[in-house]
Amino acid sequence: MSEEPSPTDAGSTDQLTHTDEAGNVQMVDVGAKPDTARRAVAEGHILLSESTVKAIETDTVEKGDVLATARVGAVQAVKHTWETIPMCHQIPITNIDTEFAIQDDRVVLSVAVETTGKTGCEMEALEGVTTGLNVVWDMVKAAEKDSKGQYPGTAIENVHVVSKEKHQIS
Repeated sequence: MSEEPSPTDAGSTDQLTHTDEAGNVQMVDVGAKPDTARRAVAEGHILLSESTVKAIETDTVEKGDVLATARVGAVQAVKHTWETIPMCHQIPITNIDTEFAIQDDRVVLSVAVETTGKTGCEMEALEGVTTGLNVVWDMVKAAEKDSKGQYPGTAIENVHVVSKEKHQIS
């Protein structure tokens, strides 16, 4: 498994790949890169009141099945990442796995994305997590509001890439 060098690995920020010599934004040319099997996993969580978490667990949220709806949102986001991240390539998604873990005060979402191509899929995994968690928030926002219509205890946190892999195709 080989990783692409980061700007600090390359020795200078003069080698940033999304800008040209004049500072203009550009999409990275990946045409000469070999196709490789790639996988990225991202994760994050949404903090919720214990009563909201219980309602999600027992499928008693008024708007419907929170996790099923969030799963659909996460998958849609993965498939449309190239439309929302300006310099992201449109890539062939070969697999998406979503996994929810319910804890006392939060819902954790992990999204794994797989592709075979010339560029990675970590942005797709991150988009899946953030959108999936936003869907959870949307589905439970009535239960999470305080008397002033605010969300003092609700927060999406710790969204990050858990792992990134690439393997040459034989």
